[in-house]
Amino acid sequence: MPPIELLAPAKDLPCGIAAINCGADAVYIGAPRFSAREAAGNTLEDIRALADYAHKYWAKVYVALNTLLRDDEIPLAEKLIEQLFEAEVDGLIIQDVGLLECNLPPMPLIASTQMHNNTPEKVAFLEQVGFQRAILARELTLDEIRAIRKAAPKIELEFFVHGALCVSYSGQCYLSYGLGGRSGNRGQCAQPCRKMYKLVDGQNHIIAEKKHLLSLRDLNLSECLNDLLNAGITSFKIEGRLKDHAYVSNTVTAYRAKLDELLPKKNLERSSAGISVAEFIPNLDKTFNRGYTTYFLHGLKESIGSIDTPKMLGEPVGKAIDFTRDGVKLDARNNLHAGDGLCFFDKNGVLRGTFINAVHGPIVVPDKKEGIEMGTRFYRNHDHDYLMRLKKAKAERRVAVHFTLRNAHGGLKLTVIDENKNRVQFFLASELAPAEKPDMALANIRKQLEKTGGSDYTCTKLDIALDEICFVPVSTLNALRRGALEELDKVRVTNYELQMGHAEIIKNDVPYPQKELTYLGNVLNKQAEAFYKRHGVTKIEPAAESGTSMQGRKVMTTRYCIKQQLGLCPKTGAAQNFTEPLSLIDEDDNMLDLRFDCAKCQMEIYLGGKR
Repeated sequence: MPPIELLAPAKDLPCGIAAINCGADAVYIGAPRFSAREAAGNTLEDIRALADYAHKYWAKVYVALNTLLRDDEIPLAEKLIEQLFEAEVDGLIIQDVGLLECNLPPMPLIASTQMHNNTPEKVAFLEQVGFQRAILARELTLDEIRAIRKAAPKIELEFFVHGALCVSYSGQCYLSYGLGGRSGNRGQCAQPCRKMYKLVDGQNHIIAEKKHLLSLRDLNLSECLNDLLNAGITSFKIEGRLKDHAYVSNTVTAYRAKLDELLPKKNLERSSAGISVAEFIPNLDKTFNRGYTTYFLHGLKESIGSIDTPKMLGEPVGKAIDFTRDGVKLDARNNLHAGDGLCFFDKNGVLRGTFINAVHGPIVVPDKKEGIEMGTRFYRNHDHDYLMRLKKAKAERRVAVHFTLRNAHGGLKLTVIDENKNRVQFFLASELAPAEKPDMALANIRKQLEKTGGSDYTCTKLDIALDEICFVPVSTLNALRRGALEELDKVRVTNYELQMGHAEIIKNDVPYPQKELTYLGNVLNKQAEAFYKRHGVTKIEPAAESGTSMQGRKVMTTRYCIKQQLGLCPKTGAAQNFTEPLSLIDEDDNMLDLRFDCAKCQMEIYLGGKR
């Protein structure tokens, strides 16, 4: 099995550096244009700086250029890809297959999850046309991942293990575009799935209201990493290109620890170098999440919706049992502090929030008391002390080296071997005399050579193989160590460039798994059309973003089922006290019609009109 990668998001250069320092083997970052997170674009200069920093540890940088492109944007994207290649990024994440018809530099291509990589046939096709990696659909079960690995044994498989979930199959959501013209496939999703909805039946009876009925919990597969390794996953991806420094540092450190414990037991190696040490203990409950789910990895065994709120609730800390002049007494012992954030649902089910001004034992003094009543349940969604420690804490990463000191004609020779098996020797002329106090001289040699502070290295082993113990001045030892590590810097850069992945697009006529494509095929430009025709597709409808009216058409397909979430699933024998069809109505009176394919455990949403 190839080396295993922990892949982290980079909102910007500082977040990317934080991810690397905390132990990420690779980071992914948005291109200046054409990224599926339009708000998370970065300059070429920052991307180049991140690549230079990451490559010191043989970590990789992938750039997301994963939107659908119009014909007039193809030349701009080509130029940008050339610039990214010159910036020495390690891979390009794309959605639009029109780019495969271009004359691209030999950069490894990664099939974005926006391509809806959910079947063995689809991923095998991607492997055959030259993609180095496929980012799999989030909805897959372990059995489905195993089937994909069997059908496509060579391609790298990347899988989301943590972070926000899209309720729709990725790349197959047109809800934002249909409602307001902002396309997720163009990086402009307005997240209507996080809005509040009312569910009504065919007779306009209200089944549920004032609920965020399309909002999901966040993914957390930290306890499932062994299962994913066994299924064939090679890259473990943390979601979050819009998340902050604290989230990135916390999640990367947590998953790094999990993988470092697991990989040696399975005789597997990580894909980058360096030992990361952070001055904090990670806690995945402390940074943003909507409550956690393992989604469909082991089949649907839990509620996956976050329908009461799309915001972070946090940790339950007790309920109100009494009031003082300024404060509220809670029924549970707590470790709350001034500056913490609390949230709660008022009697109307509306989520409210307040900061804590002071804490006196079980009594908290909130900044705002509106909406708090006897029995109100509180959650801490902002742990001030923890987040301040996280903000101030340092994380350092250093490459392990083994020093060997020997005599050489006319001086000393220091050999250095790093954890990637790079090897250098550095000679320094020096007149040596036997030490009058050998033990003291030996201790001084060891002390000075093991000092690697200020460099990117840490000495984990030192062999002193001198013919006899000599007195060596501190200045000589420091110059010897510095010179050897400077030479190692050069060798590491050269050898990393030699082993960097290069890939060529394979222009062939391997049949695409489908003969006809509707707008769900996301063909927005002539080059994408040419690509599919070359691969045997005979009928192609233009993408929704070409100007297609979505009225009455399917705007979402999902494995999430509102019936199941509300306890109305007929497979469980739930009473069907409603008349189908069911519809969602948002706060602007837009109607979404629901259709259920119970055989596939799948729900479809169609765009209706105004109510």
